Amino acid sequence: MNCWVLLRLHSGDLRISLLPLYCSLSLRALSSRAITHSLRESYRLLQLPDDGASGPAEVKEAYLRMAKLYHPDSGAPTADAALFSQIEGAYRAVLTHISRQKSVSQYNQSLEEEEEDEDKVKRNAPQHRHYLSFEGVGSGTPSQRERQYRQIRVDRATDQVLEYRRKEMEKAAAEEGAMVTRDARLRSKKIKITQAVERLVEDLIQESMARGDFKNLSGTGKPLNKFDHNPYMDPMTHNLNRILIDNGYQPEWIVVQKEIRETIAKMREELQKVRARLGEPMKHSDTLQWKEHCTVFADELGKLNKKVDNFNLIVPLLSRQMVHYSLKRELEKILKTDQLLRQEKEREKEMMQDEQMETARTSQHTRQGLITWMQNLLK
Repeated sequence: MNCWVLLRLHSGDLRISLLPLYCSLSLRALSSRAITHSLRESYRLLQLPDDGASGPAEVKEAYLRMAKLYHPDSGAPTADAALFSQIEGAYRAVLTHISRQKSVSQYNQSLEEEEEDEDKVKRNAPQHRHYLSFEGVGSGTPSQRERQYRQIRVDRATDQVLEYRRKEMEKAAAEEGAMVTRDARLRSKKIKITQAVERLVEDLIQESMARGDFKNLSGTGKPLNKFDHNPYMDPMTHNLNRILIDNGYQPEWIVVQKEIRETIAKMREELQKVRARLGEPMKHSDTLQWKEHCTVFADELGKLNKKVDNFNLIVPLLSRQMVHYSLKRELEKILKTDQLLRQEKEREKEMMQDEQMETARTSQHTRQGLITWMQNLLK
């Protein structure tokens, strides 16, 4: 009888409590029931023992062996499509029976394991469990003990947080102390090295003086020459400036001024070359190209004017300050220069043409004179 039919015969909690027992009995009866006649016929077609002890691998091997003999496409003399169809059905029926037996055995094993687990729990279950909860902390009713246990957990977590912060602060203080000690050690080492170098240099100077290496210097024992043309300037500052200039030193404002002048000259030259490549008068496409290059030139000129502002901040003399470069004046200057260059090219071209014509005229006169001379000679 099916387990669901048995459940319908019972009612209420009794049906629910007896469900595992009924299912177990039904499945065990299914597993122990004898093989039916059709299943025994399937085993016979596969040439296997009908006791149901064959495994999936043996069934598959038997099926392949029968397929080689009776499959229509095998080419064997015993090929039979109808018989092979019966063999295939028998193969599927046997596999289904084996899988059902396997599932039944697994279910029985799981039921037995669950029963064993329940027995263990029943044997090991402590009595009066509510007295053993909350780690044995507190007194009173379970709800009171639960509140007391929560408060104890909060206090414990607070203590742990405070302890963690204390350790972190100690660790940070130790690291800071280590860094201070390391910096002091590095500073002392640097000071020692500097002092050692200074002592070494002083010793070398004294040794050179003792050998008389400094006696042959020009102007030994005489004061430094002062510049009489500027009596209002500090002689030391003037001498230091002279020494720096003699050794190739240039102040920052001079270097910046030179860079600004070289940059504007380069920008003018590049834009002049662009204008020279365009025609005269300019076409529509040439005008567009000229506008694009003028836009780029304006951007670079803005950057250059910023350098001029920085130069005016560092230049020591007010008369040396520079003014901004004007885009309009620069473009007018470039266009004017381009016109002059084009006029000069035209004049050179005309001069070359005149020279060519003069050369052609001279050669023609020479040729005519030669012809006249030859005619007179023949006469």
